[in-house]
Amino acid sequence: MAPPDLITVAAVQGHAVGAGFQLALGCDLRVCAEDVQFSMRETSLGLVPDLAGTKPLVDLVGPARALEICGTGRWVAAAEAERIGLANLVVPAAELDAAAADLGAALLAAPRDALIETKALLQGAPGRTHEQQQAAERAAQVRRLRDLAGVAE
Repeated sequence: MAPPDLITVAAVQGHAVGAGFQLALGCDLRVCAEDVQFSMRETSLGLVPDLAGTKPLVDLVGPARALEICGTGRWVAAAEAERIGLANLVVPAAELDAAAADLGAALLAAPRDALIETKALLQGAPGRTHEQQQAAERAAQVRRLRDLAGVAE
């Protein structure tokens, strides 16, 4: 996942195998065409996925599903990808570019600093307790309110 000040959107069509799958996993969001087929084939070839795709895969689908996908090298079609959290949105291939552009435009419409703070909160959430996440949210909100009020920290 990109740092909090960048939000990346992958538009994926056709076969995303191995490195292509990991490239899509490296993005924050994935808009997929209905014909998308993901597969992590490295293990089937006696190798391991080595382009940092295993962490986001586990974060999205959990360790058991990630093991099954990587260990078998099977194809994950668009409908399943959306159902298990690999795809944020699935659209007909002819609408892929427009759907990715619409998502990008919606993200750009949000105030940049609020989006950066929100992404940082979401990225850090898995490593925090509920109480720690509440504290992080409060601290971020104070920063946003100060910024909106024009008060220096």
